[in-house]
Amino acid sequence: MKKNIKDQISISIFRKRWRKFKSLKRGYYSFLTVLILYAISFLLPLFINNTALIVKYNGEYFFPLFKTGIYEGKTFGQEVYGETNYRMLKDQFAGQSNDNWVLLPLYPYDPNENLLDEIEGSPPHKPNTGHIIGTDDRARDVFARIAYGFNISISFALIVTVFAYIIGVTIGAILGFFSGKVDIFGQRIIEIWSTLPFLYVMIIVSSILQPNFILLVFILTAFGWMGITYYVRGEFYREKARDYVSAAVSLGAKNRTIIFKHILPNSLTPIISFAPFAIVADISALVSLDFLGFGLPPPTPSWGQLVRQGMTNIENWWLVAAPLTAMFLTLIAIVFIGEAIREAFDPKVYSRLR
Repeated sequence: MKKNIKDQISISIFRKRWRKFKSLKRGYYSFLTVLILYAISFLLPLFINNTALIVKYNGEYFFPLFKTGIYEGKTFGQEVYGETNYRMLKDQFAGQSNDNWVLLPLYPYDPNENLLDEIEGSPPHKPNTGHIIGTDDRARDVFARIAYGFNISISFALIVTVFAYIIGVTIGAILGFFSGKVDIFGQRIIEIWSTLPFLYVMIIVSSILQPNFILLVFILTAFGWMGITYYVRGEFYREKARDYVSAAVSLGAKNRTIIFKHILPNSLTPIISFAPFAIVADISALVSLDFLGFGLPPPTPSWGQLVRQGMTNIENWWLVAAPLTAMFLTLIAIVFIGEAIREAFDPKVYSRLR
């Protein structure tokens, strides 16, 4: 009995919250699934690509995907103009009585590869055994584009969320801690900035510059930091009235120490709880911009661009169903994570002040 009481007293608040999060199976398993899939998405060229992993030709080994070995200019006896078609090369070697062979990725199609020369009929092509979700209106494999689009969407949302939170937490902390005139003027500036119409700004910028990943991150960060600022500001107003802050001030602690060592750690609940929902919003924003034509430039694999094709070719159901299903499953999993985090970090259950 004494040992159990001792364990309960010594356990940290973070471990308590982590145990609570793990007990919420729906959110925990969604977190593991998204984390594993996102990690795998960085290795997609090993699994989804039209470039061979290994080629054995005339007793030598070549690694075209990794650009190692004596590879430059090699066509391996294939008469081609441009890049080597490794799928055709594999079939060619299979019909020869020698020890030449080609090791292709598990799904040997590139997201930007045009397949008009290999598939009969005009695109989009229906799903079949070779292309499990068919092709788009430019004869590019839809499954490959969705897989690569997953990495781009999650990476974009994470980067925007991190930068927006850094700006929002910093400004919110300054407004809430110093209050007074700093807070009044800061609030007015935020209100003026928040009145700028995002879509109009995006249209104007797109007419001047070609949108790309970095530019879109910058623009969405510029408009995405204001929401968290209000939450952090409110938390700082509440926490700085606590006795532990008064004690730190009476002991002569500097403002920087009070902000980062005392108040901020006790103000993390809204920051962490709202992060998954901010990621959902950023993914939705990128898909919306791609759908409207103001997003990532072609031929970047994009869920929004696939949805746009689906709306244009509504009779080709796979162009609508595939990207919307991928987007739905991703967003619902992140929402489940957010709900679990919010419950695990509920200050009424586990508080640093208890």
